[in-house]
Amino acid sequence: MTWAYGTDRDEGEAIATIHEAIDLGVNFLDTAEVYGPFTNEELVGKAIKGRREQVVIATKFGFVFDSTGKISGADSRPAHIREVVEASLKRLGVDSIDLLCQHRVDPGIPIEDVVGTMAEFVRAGKVKYLGLSEAGPGTLRRGMKVHPISALQSEYSLFEREVEREVLPACRELGIGFVPYSPLGRGLITGKVKRAEEYAADNDNRRGIPRFQGENFDRNMKRVEAVKALAARNGLTPGQLALAWLLGRSEDIVPIPGTKRRTYLRENIAAAAVVLTPEERKYLDEKLPPVAGARYSEQAMGMIDRG
Repeated sequence: MTWAYGTDRDEGEAIATIHEAIDLGVNFLDTAEVYGPFTNEELVGKAIKGRREQVVIATKFGFVFDSTGKISGADSRPAHIREVVEASLKRLGVDSIDLLCQHRVDPGIPIEDVVGTMAEFVRAGKVKYLGLSEAGPGTLRRGMKVHPISALQSEYSLFEREVEREVLPACRELGIGFVPYSPLGRGLITGKVKRAEEYAADNDNRRGIPRFQGENFDRNMKRVEAVKALAARNGLTPGQLALAWLLGRSEDIVPIPGTKRRTYLRENIAAAAVVLTPEERKYLDEKLPPVAGARYSEQAMGMIDRG
């Protein structure tokens, strides 16, 4: 709502979208200090004022920023974590954060030290549960020895399934819930996107994502068309079909599709009522054209932990 996807932001509509989501039964709100940075936590704080008990709030830490607000590196030093969590509590206007996550594994700080610092806030009553994001199986196991990890957040969708090989099995082994972000492939699966070159360089992250660039984009649109065709036969949008596929994978999967507007919110929520047939699932699992291009730039992929 305040970061990553263009400048067409409307705080009134954003807050109205959050309010309608809560009214319709959505109770999990995901934010992070990096979104803005900082402005999204403030927005969520405004939206939940007077409705705190109706929602589960997740926020994330782990980056440092330059003078323009751009990410300049990872920082999960214990002292930095303590500063950031207190700042997030203030921006959100809450006494406690339901799910506190490390946004990216910091290779310079042992995960044991990170989770140990996060656990301080659990003992203090300022955080209820701990999570990690884009952490590998080994990191999860090491973190769990310090304090229970309740959730792992990683990218997962019809267009990104790498976590199925080792990460999801590790989560099931350890009893960790899974939170797929970008379940619509940053809008790619909906087909309502442009190629990277058409996005502004300074306000839309999709410009730097290989899957939106050049020939990769053209190939991925063929995959989108195949999803659209099946969705149309069921009276669905491709986004609804993709969310239904993800929701049907397992009960321990809680996707977080993002939207700025109530129209798309309603569309996304309707996907929860869709049940795909075994034949439809088989088609989506096995028959779609392959995805072209990496999900992040080379630099951003370097921050993904699979240890």
